[in-house]
Amino acid sequence: MGLTKPQQTVIDSKSRFRVLISGRRFGKTFLAINELARFARYPKKKVWYVAPSYRMAKNIVWNDLIDRLYKHKWVSKVNHADLTVYLKNNSTISLRGADNEQSLRGVGLDFLVLDEFADIKDSAWTEVLRPTLSDRNGHCLFTGTPRGYGNWSYGLFLKAETDDEWDSFQYTTLEGGQVSAQEIEQAKQDLDERTFKQEYQASFVNYAGIIYYNFDRNKNIINYKPALKQIHIGMDFNIDPMCCVVSEIQNDIVYIFDEIQIFSSNTQELVEEIKSRYLGYNIYIYPDPASKQRKTSAGGMTDLSILKNAGFNIRVRNNHPLIRDRINSVNAKLKNAKDVNTLFIDISCKNVIKSLERQIYKEGTVIPDKESGYDHMNDAIGYMIEYLYPLRRNFKPNKPMRWS
Repeated sequence: MGLTKPQQTVIDSKSRFRVLISGRRFGKTFLAINELARFARYPKKKVWYVAPSYRMAKNIVWNDLIDRLYKHKWVSKVNHADLTVYLKNNSTISLRGADNEQSLRGVGLDFLVLDEFADIKDSAWTEVLRPTLSDRNGHCLFTGTPRGYGNWSYGLFLKAETDDEWDSFQYTTLEGGQVSAQEIEQAKQDLDERTFKQEYQASFVNYAGIIYYNFDRNKNIINYKPALKQIHIGMDFNIDPMCCVVSEIQNDIVYIFDEIQIFSSNTQELVEEIKSRYLGYNIYIYPDPASKQRKTSAGGMTDLSILKNAGFNIRVRNNHPLIRDRINSVNAKLKNAKDVNTLFIDISCKNVIKSLERQIYKEGTVIPDKESGYDHMNDAIGYMIEYLYPLRRNFKPNKPMRWS
């Protein structure tokens, strides 16, 4: 299968700046690679793909880009360290991360893709990347899922209404043709209503105020007596304080029945506290992925090695999930799009309840406020819930896509 009709519509636009807002699995990565190659097919062109981070750029695009360029015999040389492909026509395609803005300065570009641009600082575009297009009259394709009316991406989406050089497109996941209607229905069960509207229906939703908007005292707080057959602990490492949420899981329903909060402490002390409460039980720990490097105790051992040596079962991702994915995963368990609650907190967990009720976004942003101290318990919950019930599902496309 070649390009879908919505993808082709984006390609056919003659506007210099194109903004594509789409649901997940729409096929925007496939489209981005197609566009990178389309602009680079002309001699001596400089083309960039920029993601929120260097790691994301490499993980999302690099292997597919290389495979497709080799397949079409366009490649002259590949610099894997610099993530740059040199083509036989003297054009180059490079991958970059917006997490290091200064590294993006001083180049002239013919074409640029800004992927998941809502998660990139607006200054990276206005102060750094926009000037790179000026001397070559370069074009830009912005792609990503929406991040609310307060995010700068919404302003770019609206520019097509007043500026002829801009064009905007908005497509749902279903319109992308890669995910079945049955899978969309399943997503409604897995996600909360606002996340479903944003991630699948590509709708801009209001992010102002409370982060865990689906938490409801009347529905999510219960009196729970654990059976203590298997214990699941989400863990956030902070010296002041170190935090854990202790839970049981039955039929994919999560019951948080205890909390641990220790000030001026370290990982070894936290381990001892867990063992003093639950010695002899089968315990699964879901820590911050930074535990692989972080050291909060004497002796030079990492937090992860301390947990392993304590005999716990460790479940941790290789890399940090996106903050929004952690938040959305927790909101989906608090209440999904079908109004079903599958995350409950025992009434005794005062700090967990307070944190879910009170943590907010910084005004006018989608950045969680961490100055109030409510983030620690919520992060502990998020590491566990996102690992067990991730927002990013492994979709199987209806048909394989063919590059054209």
